[in-house]
Amino acid sequence: MSNKKGLLIAVLSLSAVFLLVILIWIVPSFSPSGSGKSSVAIVDRGLVYLSVDASGVVEPENEVLILSPVASVIKTIYKEPGSQVQKGEVIIDLDDEQTKNEISQIKDQLEVKSNSLERSHLDAQMTRIDLDYNVEVKKLKIASIKAQLADEEQLLTVGGISSAKIDETKQNLVLAQKDLDMLLKKNMIRLKQLKAEEEGLNLQIEIQKKQLIDKEEVLSKLKVKAPLDGIIMSILGKAGERVGNDKTLISLSDLATFKIKGSIDEKNSEFVKTGNPVFILVGGERLKGVIGNVTPSVTDNKLHFNVHLEKNDSPSLISNQNVKMKVLKSLKDNVLRVYSNKHFRENSEQTVYVLEGSSKVERTVRFGMKGTEYQEVISGLKEGEKVETSSFPFFGSGSK
Repeated sequence: MSNKKGLLIAVLSLSAVFLLVILIWIVPSFSPSGSGKSSVAIVDRGLVYLSVDASGVVEPENEVLILSPVASVIKTIYKEPGSQVQKGEVIIDLDDEQTKNEISQIKDQLEVKSNSLERSHLDAQMTRIDLDYNVEVKKLKIASIKAQLADEEQLLTVGGISSAKIDETKQNLVLAQKDLDMLLKKNMIRLKQLKAEEEGLNLQIEIQKKQLIDKEEVLSKLKVKAPLDGIIMSILGKAGERVGNDKTLISLSDLATFKIKGSIDEKNSEFVKTGNPVFILVGGERLKGVIGNVTPSVTDNKLHFNVHLEKNDSPSLISNQNVKMKVLKSLKDNVLRVYSNKHFRENSEQTVYVLEGSSKVERTVRFGMKGTEYQEVISGLKEGEKVETSSFPFFGSGSK
């Protein structure tokens, strides 16, 4: 009988302990100490966003490719990959012999053309003198015929000359006038020819002067210099090797500013559009960025894209560093929010505990968008208020 009584007491004791544990788990405020374990979220104002995960690699933003200005041979390489260089410092010397020869040839041709132009000036002056002289001779001849005709007309009045002689003189005057007109037209054409020849020579000289400037500019570029302060990433060539025109010689980066080369699962590609916002998580810092160019093709079920950072010179960024990213699906900025909790439901009314001093007060709250980190508060709470997130009255928990 006593054994049965003892067994009954043991069962009741275990049941009581089990019930107490359940009550403590369901309602933390029922714990033996009466205080319970509490978690508090503070209402503030800011960004609420929903995101999908992506990954990325940090790349220099201002990487510069230096090309060979002409087809040439690498004479000397002064710096190696990884070397730091200052703006204007020579990195590579290219062979300049051929370019110097071309410059010398152009200068010789310019001298010849200049001499031709000078001779053309002198020829033009002599031709104008000859043309003017011929015109004066024609004019004098016409004046002489006119005087002769006047004398003959006087003789005709006294019968000293026949009318046939006067007709012949008049005909000679007409022919002399036509000769003068023709000479003037020919002179005009000849002067235009001389002008065209001079303009042609001047044009040739101007073209060769531009060629000379271009060649001299190429000559200056054969000492390949750093266009900015930075670090040499790679040199594509060796001393003695021939390089083609516009072939990449040097890859240079200043490592002062960065961008992100991102990738995301193909299933989430709908959220990757140029201009969409992105968060980059690196070194305990969250950096803001926007999506730039998107690669249209998909490789290994991944879509690739560039991200341009708002703070592209953050000390947390290191070249070739792997980073985590969040591509934002939707967001609301400058809204009331509270740190997201698994019990807070999207677009719903719920009763929660609001801490007022040492007391907990029930409050009906209207929640909106549920984000990755925060939950939007539409009504029922004010900025700065504290909400207990470890226990809920759930009285009259609202419908969606």
